[in-house]
Amino acid sequence: MPRDAEWAKMWPMATAEQIKALIRCHLDGDNGRFYAVAMQMAAHAARSGHNQLATDLKVLVDEAKNGARSKVTPLVPVSRELGEVLTVAHPEVRLVDMVLEAETRRRLDRVLDENRQAHRLRARSLTPRRKLLLMGPPGSGKTMTAAALATELGVPLFTVVLEGLITKFLGETAAKLRLVFDAVHRTPGVYLFDEFDAIGGHRAQQNEVGEIRRVLSSFLQLLEQDDSTSLVVAATNNASLLDRALFRRFDDAIEYRLPDRALVVRLLQARLAPFPTEVDWAGAADEGAGLSHADLTRACDDAAKQMVLEDLPHVTTPMLVAALGERRAGATA
Repeated sequence: MPRDAEWAKMWPMATAEQIKALIRCHLDGDNGRFYAVAMQMAAHAARSGHNQLATDLKVLVDEAKNGARSKVTPLVPVSRELGEVLTVAHPEVRLVDMVLEAETRRRLDRVLDENRQAHRLRARSLTPRRKLLLMGPPGSGKTMTAAALATELGVPLFTVVLEGLITKFLGETAAKLRLVFDAVHRTPGVYLFDEFDAIGGHRAQQNEVGEIRRVLSSFLQLLEQDDSTSLVVAATNNASLLDRALFRRFDDAIEYRLPDRALVVRLLQARLAPFPTEVDWAGAADEGAGLSHADLTRACDDAAKQMVLEDLPHVTTPMLVAALGERRAGATA
């Protein structure tokens, strides 16, 4: 079949909402969401057996993203001191790639909407949500959320390296924190403080209380004074360890949980959407119950790789269940 004819057959498969979403994204200049909708259409084409069309769509999206990335101006030069505490990345994960609870997705969409239209808010002396605290068990999607926010807003993701930030020397950690917040102000981006309880959860401890109090006090002061356009995202697995004064300094505190059974099914189906499947999703969800987003994702990838390397026609229920079981065994080891 000629390529154009196959494209013509695509449009009945694309939902009216997807087509309208593409147009809205184009009009709003929201490239991240535009790419996400296009990839949804590619996944739909793959599930419908139009593998070449799915490949064409993915190639076009990759070409568009690479072209946009080539126009990004170089980052502000990083000094040796700042290079010890910050790493930078240009992630490609999108919010649509994540399977989230409806309320969590709503709150993240609100963050994006406020920052995309920040000029309208500031014209009325209002400020967008820029300081986020993400709380939840390991593998629940907190770090991926920071990457997705960076992708959707078209800015770099800066991750604070705690090993370089926290030192044993009095006052040095606070000085490095000031360097980080100087970068927050100077270079727009998403700045991720992962395992944040290492900074915010030590004030009540008995060892080195003076220095930790100094560091936490510095962080609170710097966060409160920050009026940049960057997003500051703190992620923790242990919210109960955090100093209560921290919560008042964040614009939003969003809690992540391990996926329930319905969310497990959605995540498995979404991750395996590009591949042909013959899966009893209910049975697979029973095996995946209690696993984190990260473990469920890796199990899907393991099953898909088995299908490809063994030249099998489908990902099957036994393959996926076995991969989930292997992840469960590793999680409980």
